[in-house]
Amino acid sequence: MSEQPTVLVVGSINMDMVVRVPQMPAPGQTVAGEGFATSPGGKGANQAVAAARAGADCIMLGRVGDDPFGHKLRDVLIDDGINCDNVKTTPETATGTAMIMVDSLGENSIVISGGANLALTPDDIFPRGELFELADIVVLQLEIPLQTVRAAMDLARRHRCKIVLDPSPIPGRLPDELFAVDIITPNALEAEQITGMQTLEERVDRQVASMLVERGAGATVMKIGNRGSLVVSAEGEIARLAPYRIDIVDTTGAGDAFTGNLAVAVARGNSLADAAQIANAAGALACTKFGAQTAIPTWDEIRILMEDQQPQ
Repeated sequence: MSEQPTVLVVGSINMDMVVRVPQMPAPGQTVAGEGFATSPGGKGANQAVAAARAGADCIMLGRVGDDPFGHKLRDVLIDDGINCDNVKTTPETATGTAMIMVDSLGENSIVISGGANLALTPDDIFPRGELFELADIVVLQLEIPLQTVRAAMDLARRHRCKIVLDPSPIPGRLPDELFAVDIITPNALEAEQITGMQTLEERVDRQVASMLVERGAGATVMKIGNRGSLVVSAEGEIARLAPYRIDIVDTTGAGDAFTGNLAVAVARGNSLADAAQIANAAGALACTKFGAQTAIPTWDEIRILMEDQQPQ
């Protein structure tokens, strides 16, 4: 693979509406928030930004609404060097939004309104085979309709692209055919939702990750927060990658920084373990700033962290 691979991201584009709170409200409770802001987001767009800042040629395929949020979000992606020729405007539909609360520990709670993301259909995918022909790797998430994800997987396989699936947000049940990807990248909670097993310690982590491989994934790269990440592949590779020490400000977008950088590293020919260590550094750096895309690091920032600090 080239040092500048082509990454195709098929996915969501949202405007995040973020408020800081001292603690998450309990049901029926009102808490006083502060620092309200709007910020570019959406798992697909975040992962595209991560891939572009990691040095890839990145193409975004998605939809926004015909409203100020939609126009702004497209411009922001273009400013990051992302090809947005296939980001279409959906008339009479609002751009996707996410309502995010961030507590004093940097943890977040998110509610999504899909908006134009839900208008992205297989009819937007199948006529664009040339994009899959160009791509070295295709990155997918679940903030768009599942039939659209399936269509993108189908075209990726036809054109022999590697497929990375971030299975978030988890639907009631993840259909079996969505496991037929090269790499699946759940976080610990998502892995628990898929398998019904809690990822509490190393032995169980391996068992949970292995269950996803048994269901059809070529490899699981599981994001386990302050415990780092875990790689389990169908070829028998098992690697636990330690986390980096950082001061957490906001975890929003950290998983997307991880997945976007993992995809680029794999497309460059790195081993899964090496790619996951790079992704760990990217995810850690994304926690040190407020917001999603605003916090996603550049390759130089990732390289400096990896040179300066041995993961713990």
